[in-house]
Amino acid sequence: MMIQKLILFSGFSGITVFIGGLLANYFSHHIKEKPIKYEIIHALMSFGAGIILSALALVLIPKGMEELELLPMVASFLIGAILFMAIDWYLAKKGGQMATLLAMVMDFIPESIALGATFAINPEMATLLAVFIGLQNLPEAFNSFRDLVLSGFTVTKTLLIFSLLSFSGIAGALVGHFYLSDYPDLTAQLMAFASGGILYLLIQDIIPESKLKNNYLSSLGAILGFLVGIIGEKVM
Repeated sequence: MMIQKLILFSGFSGITVFIGGLLANYFSHHIKEKPIKYEIIHALMSFGAGIILSALALVLIPKGMEELELLPMVASFLIGAILFMAIDWYLAKKGGQMATLLAMVMDFIPESIALGATFAINPEMATLLAVFIGLQNLPEAFNSFRDLVLSGFTVTKTLLIFSLLSFSGIAGALVGHFYLSDYPDLTAQLMAFASGGILYLLIQDIIPESKLKNNYLSSLGAILGFLVGIIGEKVM
């Protein structure tokens, strides 16, 4: 029964990736090309950046600091940052725009693993964490869909990628539940590694891309996104 609940909750947290892609596709094809459309897109990009930042500041880094000594924490963090700098450099040479997708994956997979590990100890907290992850994934997927399409991916291929990512949350939760619930230090190292990569992507690509000239609502969107993270962490 517990495993069924874990699959259900992790499935919910992942399906919002696919839903976010569907909403982005509808928005792109059925909303007229007007200035307000681009203002909404940039506001959602900022909102997603705020949510990613809240996951970094309130979940991933605190978990790493809680379980790890200073040197392992610093090493994992720097390795994540350097590795994703190299990936970002390679993708830039290829002309791709995949920073938001990478940040979403770096956020979603470690949190799914933590969800599975937490479920073995505190099912109520795991339930709230699943809701929080699901809410994070929606704007992140919306923005990632746009980035992939701009990079040359077809709508069908992009939605296929998103459907696979949706199910990866279940796989991550099961791995966390069966293999990492007794090894919190490994989960913490994974979170520290993800934190370094996410922070690099935020500073280098996502936040500058979300900026829209002579528009101040996008900054408010980032603040509201971070507020969602504060509320989620407070509730948990």
